[in-house]
Amino acid sequence: MKGKMRGWLLGMAILLLLLSACSKDEKVGAEEKNPEPSESDEVEEVVEETDEEDDMNGLLRFQSPFTGVLTEEENWARPVLATINNHPAARPQSGISEADVVYEFLAEGNMTRFLALFQSELPETVGPIRSARDYFVYLAKGMDAFYVAHGYSPDAQKLLASRYVDHVNGMQYDGTLFKRSSDRKAPHNSYISGENIQSAMEKTNSSTEIDKVPEFSFHDSVEDARVGDIATMIDIRFSSDKNFISTFSYDPENATYDRMVNGIKTIDKLNDTPVGVSNVLVLEAAHRTIDSVGRLAIDIESGGKAILFQAGIAKELEWKNIDGFLVPFENGAPAKLVPGRTWVHILPTSGISKSVTYTP
Repeated sequence: MKGKMRGWLLGMAILLLLLSACSKDEKVGAEEKNPEPSESDEVEEVVEETDEEDDMNGLLRFQSPFTGVLTEEENWARPVLATINNHPAARPQSGISEADVVYEFLAEGNMTRFLALFQSELPETVGPIRSARDYFVYLAKGMDAFYVAHGYSPDAQKLLASRYVDHVNGMQYDGTLFKRSSDRKAPHNSYISGENIQSAMEKTNSSTEIDKVPEFSFHDSVEDARVGDIATMIDIRFSSDKNFISTFSYDPENATYDRMVNGIKTIDKLNDTPVGVSNVLVLEAAHRTIDSVGRLAIDIESGGKAILFQAGIAKELEWKNIDGFLVPFENGAPAKLVPGRTWVHILPTSGISKSVTYTP
């Protein structure tokens, strides 16, 4: 009996040893299938660094047609061209800091008026609004802009009455779409809101979407524009009256020009923002007096000499009217502008040599 017991115990012991060995082998196999990573085997996670500017440029895919500034969303708004009073009693004006382009033209009496073009954005208020001239209407027609004015010369009235261009005029909407401010006297106190400009488009059954795009060309960066004569201070004289002599000083930090007249910086009354522009463009065009009042005819079709100031330099160019747009040209192609806002002066023939000076 004792022999049988010993044999049974010995068998159990051998069985337990076999089971223990199998368990150990399974554990080793599991460890081999899922090994713990050693320090030398650890794989470092690589995080690719992305340039924030590149990411932003990936989002900014649409180029504004009048400023060349890249935006996230395409803007189909129709350009608005508004005649803005530049009499000393009308300063400072409202809305001009938000204009894509400001055209400064002579009117009678050697005074100038602004044609402010808005497409990227439409200000809360624009003004003081002043009367139309036929060459203002022609410019608006050429760009297919919705034209805003208050009053008109006889020639401009004929064009507007014939619906030559989509427009709204304060002569028909004084006190409704156009409002008079109490802090200034007429004719220096007529204003229109951005909202009322949009209402005027609806009232006149005018299109609200852009139909024509200018053949403007833009630099990729300010550095690309730094080829030419150094010009950091610019004087542009429409007359000997200091109230119509523009001085532009270059701000290298912002790569823009600040504008002053008679020692006073040009600011926007609407938001107290100084007017800063990336390009100052001067064009020569034939001027002639057409009546006893001194009204003018200005040729904006034939082209001529031009000078462009950008990035602290000056370039002598020419300009052409391309499908209604006044475009600077260099070596037979549209001259590149620095992305941003532009101020355009239209001077009489020989005006660049007589009325424009600049210093380093």
